[in-house]
Amino acid sequence: MQLSHEETQFERKTFPITIICDHIYFQQNIGSIFRISEAFGVEAIIFLGKDIPLTPRKINKTSRSTHLHVPYTIVETELEIKEYLLANKYEIIALEIAHNSQALQKVSIERNKKIALLIGSEINGVSESLLEIANQVVHIDMFGANSSMNVAQAASICLYEITNQLLQLK
Repeated sequence: MQLSHEETQFERKTFPITIICDHIYFQQNIGSIFRISEAFGVEAIIFLGKDIPLTPRKINKTSRSTHLHVPYTIVETELEIKEYLLANKYEIIALEIAHNSQALQKVSIERNKKIALLIGSEINGVSESLLEIANQVVHIDMFGANSSMNVAQAASICLYEITNQLLQLK
């Protein structure tokens, strides 16, 4: 029998992970990113871009109210986000298929290091400018004819791997 939300026994944890959403505008993806971030104990979300559509009614359809539990901010310029990440010494991990990307399972996670997970827009992925500051660029190995997947689904897979490694470091 399926357990209710009140009956689940998962231990609540928050990990030193901030998701950077590079010009993600589809509200269903935004809601899904909130939901998966809450499920994996993400510390915060930063939305990069102008006019990010954070309409609670539409986001709530996929977030299931998790947008009320995960802190978020909006940063309008790449320069501002780059300065913030570098000044605060984040381990910057970009999720993108690129010339220098490696398989996600090879990502290297260090104990006590803040992680910024860069995920890209539905159309253009992570910008070249942000890829340049990434310490690691990872991709998800896929075995079909398609070369991409939905940004929220890809973030879920990546967060699973990162949080699993963080748990093993403790």
